[in-house]
Amino acid sequence: QVQLVESGGGLVQAGGSLTLSCSASGRAFSSYAMGWFRQAPGKERELVAAISWSGGSTNYGDAVKGRFRISRDNAKNMVYLQMNSLKPEDTAVHYCAAAVKPYSVQSGDYKYWGQGTQVTVSS
Repeated sequence: QVQLVESGGGLVQAGGSLTLSCSASGRAFSSYAMGWFRQAPGKERELVAAISWSGGSTNYGDAVKGRFRISRDNAKNMVYLQMNSLKPEDTAVHYCAAAVKPYSVQSGDYKYWGQGTQVTVSS
């Protein structure tokens, strides 16, 4: 069982930056792929970024490539999402999730989810 708690969301102006953090419980954290997903009102949930168990592989959604960076610290059971050059269309609830496999970009593989943190970007 893994419990995930996100933090770091908030209100920021377009062009600004935010860093989201995800704290994970559970001894097996270092063996799980981790991902950040987001869902805006009226839209489907989408992958923002994913990282493999070791941090050696990453993947980004097309909308955030070149602006966001995912990282993890297995010693601290933490995952981060550095978000730069934020745009109003980045406004959404952002979720941290864990997949019970070494790496995945498929949302269906992610079995554990946090409660989400709101990111709002004003124009």
